[in-house]
Amino acid sequence: MWDKPELLNPLATVLYAVAAALAAYAGALAVVSLPAFPLREVRVAQPPVHVTPGEVEAIVKHELRGNFFTLDLAAARSAFERLPWVRRAAVRRHWPGRLEVALEEHVPLARWGERALVNTHGEVFAGAYDGALPLFSGPAGTAKEIAIQYAYFRRALGEIGLAPGELHVSPRRAWQVKLENGPTLELGREQIEARLARFVNAYARTLAKLGRRIEYVDLRYSNGFAVRVPELAREKAPARPGPMKKRARA
Repeated sequence: MWDKPELLNPLATVLYAVAAALAAYAGALAVVSLPAFPLREVRVAQPPVHVTPGEVEAIVKHELRGNFFTLDLAAARSAFERLPWVRRAAVRRHWPGRLEVALEEHVPLARWGERALVNTHGEVFAGAYDGALPLFSGPAGTAKEIAIQYAYFRRALGEIGLAPGELHVSPRRAWQVKLENGPTLELGREQIEARLARFVNAYARTLAKLGRRIEYVDLRYSNGFAVRVPELAREKAPARPGPMKKRARA
């Protein structure tokens, strides 16, 4: 092989090209790593509602490493997405020294138990919120299903001027809906939409005319429902017998 110049010349050309490419890459890497290309500004595209300027500043100060060229965009995006109220983040470079950040925040739909929230996508996240929200509770992994049913319950009950305040799913998949300032509706595990529709259709001509505070409505019957009215229960309760008196002996 070494005595065949017709083979050595093309090989040498290839080796020179590879060496030149490696040198150029090393040179470019050295140039972009110079302090001459600092990251001068981090700009959030739209002012966030829940993410504070202090949280953004902390990410910039402690999480972003490198200059304009060497900054790891994937790591930067991950750092912003670890903020409690950030659902998704997008980051991109903008010449000559700016990082543009777009934050998609969670939109709160309900509370999940006592310590978390559910967003409008049915995702549970750990955020602090002082506003009024309905309460969801159920086994792990059911938040999205509850959010979907909540939309139906709110729409159906809105036709009669009512609104769901709490939704609960038991481990056996039985549904309960507590109305805002109203009774608890026991829907059970089957035909929950049909049972709620029966309640909605009958409400105006039955419970709305009752004029009593209703505590509980059991809709798990095939042709009707049972109602618990505390006031009526007290009226029907038998009087307790008084203490027996001893008769005096003659």
